[in-house]
Amino acid sequence: MTEKMTSPKIVGERIKEYLKEGKRFDGRKPEEFREIKIETGVSQNAEGSARVKVGKTEILVGIKMNVGEPYPDSPESGNIIVTAELLPLSSPRYEPGPPKFPAIELGRVLDRAIRESKFIDLKKLCIKKGEKVWTIFIDVYSINDDGNLLDAANIGIVAALKTARIPKYDEKEDKVLFGELTNKKIPLSKEIPLSITAHKIGDNFIIDPTKEEEDLSETRITVGSTGEHICSLQKGEIAPIEIKELYEVLDLVEKTYKNIFKKIEKFLK
Repeated sequence: MTEKMTSPKIVGERIKEYLKEGKRFDGRKPEEFREIKIETGVSQNAEGSARVKVGKTEILVGIKMNVGEPYPDSPESGNIIVTAELLPLSSPRYEPGPPKFPAIELGRVLDRAIRESKFIDLKKLCIKKGEKVWTIFIDVYSINDDGNLLDAANIGIVAALKTARIPKYDEKEDKVLFGELTNKKIPLSKEIPLSITAHKIGDNFIIDPTKEEEDLSETRITVGSTGEHICSLQKGEIAPIEIKELYEVLDLVEKTYKNIFKKIEKFLK
């Protein structure tokens, strides 16, 4: 193909034409994810870690734990902090330096899905009410951005949490013995929270967009779901969405959750 035929504008027009017929460039259905690969235990220094590939999109997730004070409004509960770093090596669109809005938004949306799903039993992370609790630090790093970092990162967080071990804590010395792990796992619910993001292109909604599809997105809805319950909802981009379209998205998310869970269930046992 000539450069003219493969320009972003031409590719965008072709993508829209295909979607009108219910097709995508790579042959997937609108609600279909790309191939998902999960590898856990990729970091020797983290309490839990995972590398996730969704198509060509790749992310790393690391779990670290420390002991600190609880928040004043939840003296009997542990803490979770989710941060995301969009590395320049993953896309020429990202620059070194303090986190920009896309990274901040990514961390906050992921935090909300995990927190509001009650996936982590924070009360069981309390050591001494009002004084000492475990804090779980969840760090997300982009390795290659070919679209849908958010949903890939959510899968990575779940996989890392499921395989994490709590480090030893010397109560007399009030010291966490980093590098020395116990056999205790982080207390988790059996219901798995997944973030599923629907993107609207023209009159069509699709799941798990490639970067070319993501660039055409007029609006997006990210739904945090356990399959049975919706635990978070976040709208992105500026285009409005009608109520009937929201119901369409929720139906799409329900169908997608079942398909994704079948793909990743073997990695989460």
